[in-house]
Amino acid sequence: MNLFPLSFQGLQGQQKAPSKHDKKNNLPQDFDIDMEDPETEKAAVAIQSQFRKFQKKKQDVKS
Repeated sequence: MNLFPLSFQGLQGQQKAPSKHDKKNNLPQDFDIDMEDPETEKAAVAIQSQFRKFQKKKQDVKS
């Protein structure tokens, strides 16, 4: 996923690349998910768990 708008691609040396800290705070204006909410963390853990199960199942089918 590219974090830079298309207009900034190819402007090497003219635009400073954001640091890791800047990227965390460089969210779109319409981003309205509270990242500090415990429910958000629970949802993320549930999604990751299902993804890991999917990856394991996919790997077992190949074997």
